[in-house]
Amino acid sequence: MRLVLTALGCALSLAACAAPPGFDQPAGGGTAGFGDATRSNTLAQTRASEALRVDLSRRFAAEVDTVINFAFNSDRLDAAARATLQRQAGWIRRFPELRFRVYGHTDLVGDAAYNEALGLRRARAAVAYLVAQGLDARRLEAVASFGESRPIIATTDPERANRRTVTEVSGFVQGHPNLLNGKYAATVFNGYVESAAAPTTLGAGSSGGGGGAGGGATP
Repeated sequence: MRLVLTALGCALSLAACAAPPGFDQPAGGGTAGFGDATRSNTLAQTRASEALRVDLSRRFAAEVDTVINFAFNSDRLDAAARATLQRQAGWIRRFPELRFRVYGHTDLVGDAAYNEALGLRRARAAVAYLVAQGLDARRLEAVASFGESRPIIATTDPERANRRTVTEVSGFVQGHPNLLNGKYAATVFNGYVESAAAPTTLGAGSSGGGGGAGGGATP
C-alpha cells in the first residue's frame, strides 16, 4: 500500500512540473477559436435585425399606403399624395429606431436620363414633406431614383400608376437605445401596443366621436 501511494505521489509531482501543451510554441499560437463567441453573437444580432427589418417593412406596407402618384412631368404633391404622406409620417413616428428610404419612379415617356432626374425630384419632394411633418431628416437616410426602369404597367404611353414614389423601411438608427442589447422584440411589441391603444375619450359624448379620432390610422 505504501508503495502504491509513493508511486502515485511521484506521478502527480511529475504532472505538476510538466510543461502545458504548446508552452514551447511562439506567442500567439494555439488561439484557434478565440473570439468565436463574439463573432457568433454579432452574426446572430445581424440576422435578427435583418429579419426584423423585413418584417417591419411588410407591416409598414400592410398598414399604410407606401405609394404616392404624380401628374405627368411633375414633382408636385397633390392633396391625395399629401394625405398619404401624413399617414406615413404617423407610422414612422411610432418607430424612432427605424430608417426609411424613398424611391422615385416615372413612366416610360421621354428620355431615360431626364426621367431619372424627375424620379429623384419626386422622391425628394416626398422626403421634404415627411420632414415637414416633424420627422428627423437623418432617419430618411437616402433618396434614390429608378426613373423609368421599374414600371408597374409596361406601356410607353403616359401612365399615372408608373409616376410614383415608394417609401420603404431601410434599416435601423445605429446606436438607438431602443435597440441596445438586441432588443428587437421590444421594438415590435411597443409598436403593436401603441397601435392598439384606444384613443382617449374621457369627457366625450356618445355620438361616435371615436371614429374621428381613429381616422388617421386608416390605411
